[in-house]
Amino acid sequence: MRIDLNSDLGEGYGPWAMGDDAAMLGLVTSANVACGGHASDPETMYQTLRLAAQNGVTIGAHPGYNDPLGFGRRVIPMAPAEVGRMVAAQIGSLQAVAALAGTRVAYVKPHGALANLAADDRGVSDAIATAVKAISPDLALLAISGTELEHAARAAGIAVYSEIFADRGYLPSGRLVPRSQPGAMIHDPAAATARLLSFLESGLMPVVGGDPIALAAQSICVHGDNPGAVEMARHIRNQLNAASVTIAAFLPA
Repeated sequence: MRIDLNSDLGEGYGPWAMGDDAAMLGLVTSANVACGGHASDPETMYQTLRLAAQNGVTIGAHPGYNDPLGFGRRVIPMAPAEVGRMVAAQIGSLQAVAALAGTRVAYVKPHGALANLAADDRGVSDAIATAVKAISPDLALLAISGTELEHAARAAGIAVYSEIFADRGYLPSGRLVPRSQPGAMIHDPAAATARLLSFLESGLMPVVGGDPIALAAQSICVHGDNPGAVEMARHIRNQLNAASVTIAAFLPA
């Protein structure tokens, strides 16, 4: 059995750092790097990309709403075409800095409120897929498992990979429990790992208030902005390896 381990990184700004990116980049196999929307700046991007390249980690662009005060977790009313242009600008920014850092961007994963909206809104997911394909047909999309973004990517002829979340609760609909509600976050590494191992064996994800649901995934996300992110990522990696699960990127670096 084989699966990727990813994390949202490069989410600091100026002298302010979010999480321990250096430690996470020694554990994950793919990194979703913020590209100036919800977080980051050119120097933060550059340093994160350099660390990722040194660790052989596959790099993805992590575009979100231009809302650093809300950390991209608030929906900003925009027409789908505007969302596409916003996403394209952020991907292009990270690609330019990646060229300076001697590496490349292999895929795109929407962030926060944008990802949650694209999960259900086909117009928004189509706009994201169109922007990604226009930039490069070689770029893949990493999408929340069981969402409209997966369908939009396939319709556009884009390679798409699906992810589940180690540290987030699920609703019976397959969507994530909103962060404002009980059960949204999983902080215990042992509990998170036990759930992942059960999912990998059965293909069924436990949910809040319902029976487990079927999901498919090629990647597991551990959010890098959580205080216990490094401990959780390390525990998950160690325990999955002990269970003969190979941790490997879904795309080459």
